Amino acid sequence: MKSRVAELSAQRKFQFVEHDLSDPAPGEVQVHIDAVGICGSDMHAYAEGGVGDTPCLYPMVLGHEPAGVVVKTGNGVSGWSAGDRAAFEPSIYCYHCEFCRTGHHNVCANLRFMSMPGDPGFFREYANIPVQNLIPIPAGLGAREAILIEPLAVVLHSMQFVALRQTETAVVFGAGPIGLMTVICLKLAGAGRVWAVEPVAARREMARRAGADAVVDPHAIDAAREIMRDTGGRGVDVAIDCATTEGSVNQCLRATRNAGRVVITGIPVER
Repeated sequence: MKSRVAELSAQRKFQFVEHDLSDPAPGEVQVHIDAVGICGSDMHAYAEGGVGDTPCLYPMVLGHEPAGVVVKTGNGVSGWSAGDRAAFEPSIYCYHCEFCRTGHHNVCANLRFMSMPGDPGFFREYANIPVQNLIPIPAGLGAREAILIEPLAVVLHSMQFVALRQTETAVVFGAGPIGLMTVICLKLAGAGRVWAVEPVAARREMARRAGADAVVDPHAIDAAREIMRDTGGRGVDVAIDCATTEGSVNQCLRATRNAGRVVITGIPVER
């Protein structure tokens, strides 16, 4: 069986190839990928040739926000059948190191991440993945919606560091998918006034619809100064940087009150 794959073959260059697809190994499930989100880290890999201090090794397969359907199961797999729909966890954990044993799987000492060099991601038709990496989705949820499970998990993890208390104020820098879901989570958690700082007009409007009480165009006005003015010189209780560009980290620091919190969710990049 062949699987069509979109490989990143060089900086800013994709190529379509076909790879042989074996049957799933014991404990694995073969899945068809129906939809994949494009993460900011995929954009870094495509445009800059790496993510943070991890360079791309070509050719490689990106994509780690997938959803699809089970095709077949390997030996020893129970609870899943062909036709079942799921979102797919991109991280592969060892489950044996000190961090896994204490519930900190996200920093597993032997962590592998599908879409990093050596572990193909999901910009492909089919994949064989560990059965524990399947997350069932209800019949009423489409694949395009289910791909938001992975980025939503990022937001919910960041909310642990936000540690929001009822009625506290917050500012979110960046109103892309992560920033918009952060605004939604802040309001659901009982935040008071929430500002969204975003240079793109359409995204500022989406931030309003997501629940932001005020939006700021950082190209038209100094965002930190505007927020300090709005808060009577006090600053917000917490700032979340989902952009990490054009000085946004410093803007977060300037907009936050004494003893407040600054949470960096984006991946910083020098331009």
